Amino acid sequence: QVQLVESGGGLVQAGESLRLSCVASGRTFSSYSMGWFRQAPGKEQEFVAAVTWSDTTTYAASVKGRFTISRDTAKNTVYLQMSSLKPEDTAVYYCAANPGGLGGTYSYEYDFWGQGTQVTVSS
Repeated sequence: QVQLVESGGGLVQAGESLRLSCVASGRTFSSYSMGWFRQAPGKEQEFVAAVTWSDTTTYAASVKGRFTISRDTAKNTVYLQMSSLKPEDTAVYYCAANPGGLGGTYSYEYDFWGQGTQVTVSS
């Protein structure tokens, strides 16, 4: 079992930056791929970014070039650095763990989920 706890959300203005963190429990964190998903009000959950156990990264087209996913294995933590934020980035952001390690872009590929952290970007 893996427990994930996100933090770092908040209210910012368009153009500003935020860094989300997700701390994972368990000793097998280094073998998992980790992903970030988000869900805006009235919309379906969507993939944001993923990082594999070998640090290969994947991004949604809507955030590529603005967001950076990274992991610190020693701290069992995955980060999402978000820059040049836009109002359309407003959503609840969820961290997820995939024991398969392949960094998938579909939510069904992830077995463990955090509780989510709210990001609100004002115009």
